[in-house]
Parts: sequence; structure tokens; C-alpha cells
Amino acid sequence: MSSTKKLVIAYSGGLDTSYCAVSLSKGYEVHAVSVNTGGFTQQEIDHIESNAYKMGVSTYKNINAVPSFYQKVIKYLVFGNVLKNNTYPLSVSAERIIQAIEIVEYAKSIGAEYIAHGSTGAGNDQVRFDMIFQTLAPDIQIITPIRDEKLTRQQEIEYLKANGIDMSWEKAKYSINKGLWGTSVGGQETLTSEKPLPNEAYPSQLKHTDEEKVKLTFEKGELVAVNGVSNDPELNIEVLNNLASAYAIGRDIHVGDTIVGIKGRVGFEAPAALITIKAHHLLEKHTLTKWQLQHKEYLSSFYGMHLHEGQYLDPVMRDIEAFLESSQDKVSGDVFVTLKPYHFSLDGIHSKHDLMNAKFGSYGEESKGWTPEEAKGFIKILGNQNRIYQQVNS
Repeated sequence: MSSTKKLVIAYSGGLDTSYCAVSLSKGYEVHAVSVNTGGFTQQEIDHIESNAYKMGVSTYKNINAVPSFYQKVIKYLVFGNVLKNNTYPLSVSAERIIQAIEIVEYAKSIGAEYIAHGSTGAGNDQVRFDMIFQTLAPDIQIITPIRDEKLTRQQEIEYLKANGIDMSWEKAKYSINKGLWGTSVGGQETLTSEKPLPNEAYPSQLKHTDEEKVKLTFEKGELVAVNGVSNDPELNIEVLNNLASAYAIGRDIHVGDTIVGIKGRVGFEAPAALITIKAHHLLEKHTLTKWQLQHKEYLSSFYGMHLHEGQYLDPVMRDIEAFLESSQDKVSGDVFVTLKPYHFSLDGIHSKHDLMNAKFGSYGEESKGWTPEEAKGFIKILGNQNRIYQQVNS
């Protein structure tokens, strides 16, 4: 096979993508690409780049996709208060969508004929990567050595050693995937149904025990300031994450249905994501009508599910995004949060759009917008269909 055939590989620097880089470099001109969706330090990027060249790649590129990740995905997860199975903020699955888009766009920009990733045949990521690649670049051939060759971890290590790559490939006790919207944590415990992850498995440990008050400012649904300091929402998420992770907030274990039909269990730590979503939802309870809240709930659930399942490019996602964005017109104000060891509380909100306005009455106390006679008439008409049904069928 001609070595001039360009191939772009989604490269993380781990065992699977290192095997792919070395093996594919024998027949292709390999261009390795990492996509930063949060969690990479410059030192880590430099280390990944150094190792990539040891694997024989022709070029290495790290794409900073944090702003894109926020604008294309996270923003709508906040607008929709999306927590899969009422628990998980879709940390990793959301990242993979943006990573796949960035990688395929880079592949097209350099005229690559092939694109590769290191996913196995047993997980969700193979679906997400393949669906994005084949939709955005149907003429680029997808190559997946780990999946196609059904390789074991030991077979990959032996191959790399035979090709002069003798690095430390011992599998860490816990698998950590860090990003802007949260960190996933996998280990032996998450392969069971009954064991919790131990405290030391989580990357952030408890540092502060005194409570801390935090003010989050939202404008049209976006987090625009933390404690009165304005910044881009993605940077505010990082600030909030740093504040809350010191309290070991945001830990949980998610149990869900994978795209390939089996149940999966994974630990995660997502302090900023959980606080932002819960604070935003509280602000919505005060500023949206009950029908907006009702219809947002099921549409947001569909949005999260379709995103998880790799359906990001379906036009229905743009339709739901348009609805979610429209719903945020009056979702502006401050939310007051108290950070505590291992948890947080939402203390209240202040907004000029607060519908809990005393001018119309106080719930359970007094009515200012209607008379007792009007209340009685309203209740009688409201109960008509129930009274008719009971009288006809009793």
C-alpha cells in the first residue's frame, strides 16, 4: 500500500490509539489529532505530542475545542437541564460528539482519504465516531484496528514492544476521562452492580470544610458571572469547578443503557455541571410559565437521549435547540448557592422576571387578582369533566 495515502487518527495517547498509530504508520501517512474539550494542561499536550512522534506519525495536532464544545453542546444541556436518568450530565458522551466533528473536519481540510479511531466493538464511542464520520465525510474510509482485529490489551502491548515501543502500559486501577463538563471514573467496582467507588478513586479530594456562599449570574440561560466577576460561560464553568471540587461536590455513579443494548455503570465527578444545571433549573422555576416548564422537560429529555445515542447531526436536534434557546429569553438573574463538604444547597434567586410577584397574591395567604366568587366559579367549571364522568358512570 502506498505510504502517501493520508490517514487522520483520533489520538489520545493511550494504549489503543498508540497501537493504531504504530500499525497504521506502516501503510499510511498518519496524522494524529487530539481534541481538547477541557482537562488538558499544556504539559500534558506536549507529552502526548512527544509520544505521538515516537509512534511514527507524520504530524500531530491538538485542537482547542473548548469554546466550540460549549457553544454547540453544553449551552443546550444547560438550557435543557439535561441529566441522563436524572443523574448524569452526559460528560463524556457530549465530548465525543465534538471530538468527532473536529477530527473529521481536520481530515477534510488536509485531503485525508482515511480516518481511524481506537474504539472497541463493545462500547458507545464506536457508534458516535462512525456516525459523525460517515455523515460528514461519506467518501472518507473509516478504519478501526482494535474493533476489527478483536485485539486484547496484552496483544497490543506485545505488538508495540516488538516494534520498539516499550513504554509503561500498566492499566491504571481507575480509568479517568477529564473534560470541561465533568470527569468519568471507571474501575473494578463499576463493573459490579453493588460496589461503590472508594473515596480515593475520585480525582478531587475534600480540601475545604467551611461553608462558602457563591453567586451565579445567568443571562438568557447562560452562566455569565461567578461572584460578580463576568467572563465567557465556558471559563465561568472552570471557575465554578475549581471552587466546588475543593468540597468534593458532584460525585455519583450513573447506571444507564448503552447504545449497543447492554447496561453500563460509571462513576463521575461533575461539580460545575451539576451546580450549574440545578441553579439554572431553579431560576427557570421562577421565570418560566408552567407550560414552558412542562414542554421543556420532555423535549430536553429527548435532546439528551439523542445526543447520547450519537444522533447529534439529525435536524431534529437543531429544532429542539431552537425551542430551548427561545425558552431562555427571560431566564436572567442571580442564583445563590452554598457550597458544603460533598454537597451544595440552592438558597434562592433574584430576578426582575421572577413570576413569584406579590402584586398578584401570596400562595396560601391572600389573593389580589380575583374575588372569592370568581374562585368558586373557576373551580366549578374546572371540575365539570370529572363531575360529568362520575355521574354518567356511577
